[in-house]
Amino acid sequence: MRIAQVAPLYEAVPPKLYGGTERVVFWLTEELVRQGHEVTLFASADSQTSARLVPCAPQALRLCGVKDPLAPHVLMVERVLQRINEFEVIHFHIDYLHLPLMRRMRVPHLTTLHGRLDLPEMYPFYKEFREAPFVSISYAQRRPLPFLNWVGNVYHGLPRDLYRPSYEPGKYLAFLGRISPEKRPDRAIELAERVGIKLLMAAKVDRADREYFETVIRPRLKSPWVEFIGEISDREKQAFLSGALALLMLIDWPEPFGLVMIEANACGTPVIAWRCGSVPEIIEPGRNGFIVESMEEAEAAVEAVARLPRSECRRVFEERFTAERMAREYLELYRSLLAEEVPLWKKAA
Repeated sequence: MRIAQVAPLYEAVPPKLYGGTERVVFWLTEELVRQGHEVTLFASADSQTSARLVPCAPQALRLCGVKDPLAPHVLMVERVLQRINEFEVIHFHIDYLHLPLMRRMRVPHLTTLHGRLDLPEMYPFYKEFREAPFVSISYAQRRPLPFLNWVGNVYHGLPRDLYRPSYEPGKYLAFLGRISPEKRPDRAIELAERVGIKLLMAAKVDRADREYFETVIRPRLKSPWVEFIGEISDREKQAFLSGALALLMLIDWPEPFGLVMIEANACGTPVIAWRCGSVPEIIEPGRNGFIVESMEEAEAAVEAVARLPRSECRRVFEERFTAERMAREYLELYRSLLAEEVPLWKKAA
């Protein structure tokens, strides 16, 4: 099958450091190529891929200081349209920029929505484009926009051999990702202090969250129970996650998926997560972690997690969250698009 994958330009594919969507696009693209498909990747020029790369920005936008990220993305959509006859299916991962143009094209395409959909400005926009074929990354993600033409739900997956599981007991609690109010790093710090176990925080701080970091989080880094490491690379995740007693994901927002949860499970590390967004779809309490709704429950989970078999965490990952499974499910959707006599995006919602 001739497939185009259209990635965001904020990070390279795969990202040098933080970046969830671009990382998922990388794993999907590599698995599709491995299975023998002809894949073209639209991404930044510093991307690494086994597919044919169409460079759409000289460098990942976050790392080169671009002040207007919209312009390179519009240019990328134009480059996709210039080559539109080369593909049987076009798979977009760039939110909504392409929708007005693709509505007028007859090439099968679909859009995986990777972000939150509960912001007020989303509703009227997606109401207009409700007939386009969309894929969710969790059923929880769909709740604000149930009227969309959801043609599938595909959970993220990562390569089976990307991380080696460790079955030795971990020695610290881990926070991995981004410092922001909705990720609730303050809860992670509070929990570490309550239970008296060291918390290692490997996280980036975006410009938009700098004030929150300086006023709320930095003062709490003086705690003897907290060590702030900063942003880490993929290569560093193996040791960081596999050495942890548990990954803390005590979030306070409708997380569409939470890639770090399956990364932890791939390393054999259980997850203690707040009941928000996609968490109940990913965490099976007593198998790959625990779901909590209060700090008291979180304290009890820390005590219980040491008795949870780390091999079971790895087993859940292998059963449900591999890149091979993700690619297989996307291929089924691509074939469904091609089999439709009337393209799915032409149907009334």
